[in-house]
Amino acid sequence: MTLFEELRADLRAPFERDPAVTHWIDVLLSYPGVHAIVAYRFLHRLHRWGVPVLPRFLAHLVRRYTGVEIHPGAVIGAGCFIDHGMGVVIGATAVLGKNVTLYQGVTLGGTSLERSEKRHPTLDDHVIIGVGAAVLGNITVGAHARIGAGSVVVKSVPAYATVVGVPGHIVLQDGVAVPSTEQRIRALETKLAAYEQQLSRQGNGQNNNDGAASL
Repeated sequence: MTLFEELRADLRAPFERDPAVTHWIDVLLSYPGVHAIVAYRFLHRLHRWGVPVLPRFLAHLVRRYTGVEIHPGAVIGAGCFIDHGMGVVIGATAVLGKNVTLYQGVTLGGTSLERSEKRHPTLDDHVIIGVGAAVLGNITVGAHARIGAGSVVVKSVPAYATVVGVPGHIVLQDGVAVPSTEQRIRALETKLAAYEQQLSRQGNGQNNNDGAASL
């Protein structure tokens, strides 16, 4: 995909995903997330061409202006939308698919200090990450997955799943509710109590039959 095609998709994203948009001039002037992504498109190419120091320095200036920190080495697909944007951090080896949506305070961070390995998450197409969520380490978040606000995700997430909590756990998969660990334990306890009652009734019945036989 060419730079022009990526930019066109990026500028179209707010109109598709933010009901507050009023005019394209509003987007150009008042959307720091869009400003950060547009700047990233150029800085990423400088980084990819091996230009030293300058991409990182310019990215630092962009962070001061927009509140969004994107390492030029990250790979971000077309149509990425950073809504509001303040406090968003995207690490150097992060990979984002097409039409990803990030809200303010999202961190796509690393858990390793090894320079030679991938340290940051991979987000597949159409992933949505809620306010203040942290997705950490070399994990994959599958296509169309949703990460709830304030969640901390350190394990890979399947496609079409919804994850919430600290640590993050799946509450919906393909639109169907997934029982929590606590709910599963309660269900097992209920089944165990019913089984114990059944055994107790059988034992009492056997004792009564033994008593009748002795008479």
